[in-house]
Amino acid sequence: MNNFIGLLRKIHIHPLFWIIVGIAVITARFHELLILFSILFIHEMGHSIMAHFFSWRIKKISILPFGGVAEMDEHGNRPLKEELLVILAGPIQHVWLAIVMFVLFKMHIISISFFQTFMDYNLMILLFNLLPIWPLDGGKLLHLLFSVNKPFLQAIRITLFISLLFLLIFHVISIIITPFNLNIWIVVIYLYISLWAEWKQMNFVFMRFLLERYYGKKMDFKRLRPLNINGEEFLYEVLEKFQRGKKHPLLIMKDGKEIGHLDENEVLHAYFAEKQIDAKVKDLMYSY
Repeated sequence: MNNFIGLLRKIHIHPLFWIIVGIAVITARFHELLILFSILFIHEMGHSIMAHFFSWRIKKISILPFGGVAEMDEHGNRPLKEELLVILAGPIQHVWLAIVMFVLFKMHIISISFFQTFMDYNLMILLFNLLPIWPLDGGKLLHLLFSVNKPFLQAIRITLFISLLFLLIFHVISIIITPFNLNIWIVVIYLYISLWAEWKQMNFVFMRFLLERYYGKKMDFKRLRPLNINGEEFLYEVLEKFQRGKKHPLLIMKDGKEIGHLDENEVLHAYFAEKQIDAKVKDLMYSY
C-alpha cells in the first residue's frame, strides 16, 4: 500500500491537460473528460507499476491530454526485456478495460452511450500511443527495436528521425481531415517540442548512458560483441559504437591485423576518470 501511495505522489498533471479541462468545461463535455482522464490514469499506472516491480527509479509520472510520460532515472542500461515489459504495460491496460466495459454493458450496468464513449476513447488512446513517434509508446518500442542491433546513440538518432517523419504525416492528415481541431493542434505542437528537446539533449542522454555503464551498478551482460577498432580512432568514436545489453571487448586492428586488445572499462576509465577526451585508441593501448 505504501508503495502504491508513493507512486501516486509522483503523479503530475501536465499544464496541457488543464487546457483540455477548460475546453471541456466550456463545451459542456466534462463527463467525457472524466472518462478520458480515467483511461489515461490507468494506462500510466500500468507503466509505473511494472517499472516499480523491476525496481526502476521513477522520477515523475506526467498525465497528458493523450497519454502520459513516466520519467525514469534510468539511462539505457536496464535489460531490453525489462524495458519492453514496462512499455507494453501501458497498452495492455486498454485490453482488460475493454473487456470489463463489455461485460458491464452486457449486464446492463452501464448505458449504451457510456459504453460507446468509453470504447471510442479507449481505442483512440491505444492506437494513438502506438504511433511510432517519440515519446509515445510506439516511439519507445521503435527505439527499443533499433537498440537490439544498433549502437545506443545511433538508435536514438534513427528513432527521432523516423518519429519526425511520422509526426509530419500525422500532422498533414490531421489538417486535411479536421484542420480546426484545437486538441489535435495542442498535441501536435507538444510532440514537435518533445522531439526538438530530445534532439537537443541527445548527447547528454548518451553521456548519462556511458556514465551509468561506468560508475553505476555492474551490469550482468549476457552477450559479448567484440568491436574491431582502428588504433587511429578517437576514444569518443569508440564510445559511440557501444550498444545496450552487450559487453564490448575491443580488438585493436592495423592493416587488417589484430595488434592488441582492450576492455571497454579501460576506455571508459580513460575517458571519464583520466579525462583523455582527445586521446586516440593507440595512445591508450600503449598506456596499458
